[in-house]
Amino acid sequence: MKLKDWISPFYVWKRAFEKPFTVPKPLDERPGSSRYRGFHKNDLEKCIGCGTCSSICQNHAIDMVPVEGIETTKGDSGLRPRIDYGRCCWCALCVDICPTTSLSMSNEYLWIDTDAEVFRFIPGAENKPWDNVQEGYTREESYHIVDPERVTMEMLPPDERVKSFLEMVKGYSREQAQKEADRCIQCGICTATCPAHMDIPGYIKAVRENNIKDGLKLMYETNPMPAMCGRVCTHQCEDVCALGHSGDPISIRWLKRYLADQVELDDYAKAMLVAIDSNGKHVAIIGAGPGGLSAAYYLRLLGYDITIYEAKDYAGGMTRYGIPEYRLPYDQLDKDISYILSLGINIQYNTRVGEDITFEQVYTSFDAVLISVGLLTPYKMEIPGEELPGNISGLEVLDMVTRGEKVYFGNRVAVIGGGNVAMDAARTARTFGADVTLLYRRRIEDMPADEEEIIDAEHEKVEFITQAIPLRIEQTEDNKLRFIFGLAEMVDQGDEKRPRPVLIEGKEHSIDVDMVISAIGQGADFSFLPMHYEALFSRRNQLKIDEFCRTNDPKIFAAGDIANKTKDAISAIADGHRAAKTIDHMLQKEGI
Repeated sequence: MKLKDWISPFYVWKRAFEKPFTVPKPLDERPGSSRYRGFHKNDLEKCIGCGTCSSICQNHAIDMVPVEGIETTKGDSGLRPRIDYGRCCWCALCVDICPTTSLSMSNEYLWIDTDAEVFRFIPGAENKPWDNVQEGYTREESYHIVDPERVTMEMLPPDERVKSFLEMVKGYSREQAQKEADRCIQCGICTATCPAHMDIPGYIKAVRENNIKDGLKLMYETNPMPAMCGRVCTHQCEDVCALGHSGDPISIRWLKRYLADQVELDDYAKAMLVAIDSNGKHVAIIGAGPGGLSAAYYLRLLGYDITIYEAKDYAGGMTRYGIPEYRLPYDQLDKDISYILSLGINIQYNTRVGEDITFEQVYTSFDAVLISVGLLTPYKMEIPGEELPGNISGLEVLDMVTRGEKVYFGNRVAVIGGGNVAMDAARTARTFGADVTLLYRRRIEDMPADEEEIIDAEHEKVEFITQAIPLRIEQTEDNKLRFIFGLAEMVDQGDEKRPRPVLIEGKEHSIDVDMVISAIGQGADFSFLPMHYEALFSRRNQLKIDEFCRTNDPKIFAAGDIANKTKDAISAIADGHRAAKTIDHMLQKEGI
């Protein structure tokens, strides 16, 4: 042993008699490597608050919390992740799963403080020295924990589908559906956006686990028409799907259809056992569209005796008489309707309120009345020549085709409008062999029709003429129609407003056609309501309805397209459900 080894312990004992002190900077600066997983950063503008980072964290180190200045909107929960560095193990799974790539980690790893509470912080919301550090760990764009591409849906090719009304979308097999369901990260952003607030993560999980009956029951909790919605829903849920930020959104609509298709109508009663005890109250519903049927279903489950008055010979409203069978086969629509009616709902077809029975008779015979008549009166173009034979509305065309009536399209058709009715009318005319030109007063990106409808119409060789303003219709010498239009320039209207089309004067264009189909929108027909109910209406001849579907009359409620701005089937279903809950509350809790 050396002499130094004998003396060294006495140097240590010398420290025992010194005053304690702290070395403020115990370590020399040693930068982390360029891909080191250090403290978190979060781009608050890119973050949508989906909570996937919190769900995947195995140490429960991430909470989702509200942040001042960030509001809840469609596609954004308004929450942001808060990291607890007492729990974090720096594995970076939260960064790898983040669908928007907003979450990353700097290569900074030194943070000294005597207050332990500060080590729970909200990246991005609390300024830190590493906020602008470029080095650290981020997810590579090409790396994905879940497959960014959706399972392709097999469809009839365009040249085949214009030959018949066979359903163009084939539907998923079990293997395809489960593979697509596997992509869902269960964040629930979709549920908040769905007008009916369906438990989408829940029924997608049921698909993944092949638990069909539970999935079906989940869907019926908020939507009694899944076979229909699984085909033609406007799928606002997919527009906000978290996966859509870095790949394809989940095919939520097709998974809904898959679940509904797996159960035959005869087995619905076994899958959804219901016990209905009548409560002695009677509710009348005017109109058997999605809104009226939805209200009827949920009111019936609550024990109400329901009578629906339907003017047409079948139920379904616009989903039957406004959507061609190649998008929504009638047997699938009938499947939804048949199950609803099987619960003991009385429906009187071919009964138009105001003609076959007065509104007063309905009003005095029931405890409550729900109006859900839909928008079935087409708007006029208000141009000269509109009265000429061969000019017809899009709704009338689709109605006639649904009834199996013969429609003469001729060789060439002009369709006026840019909504779904215009697209369906144009594609229906193509199915009957006509060359179709669709004219719209704005640009394609301004069209209210679903994007996929526009794309499918283009694939089926519908010609588009945009920024076309209708001027008049004339009869030609060979008994055709000449549709005359002018072109428009788009005038900016400021932030958040669509540009306004303004006619360029002095130049006209025309096309000669066999038929002009006008599909520029439609309104409701309230002529069945006597004059003394005028207090129910606003200045624009619209029913005044509050957020609970109540009108000024405590006994009258309204739902469906006449009650919401979106005017699609899923919103009508949500309205019907909301109206049912309001009617139940009014009749059972307060009385009318």
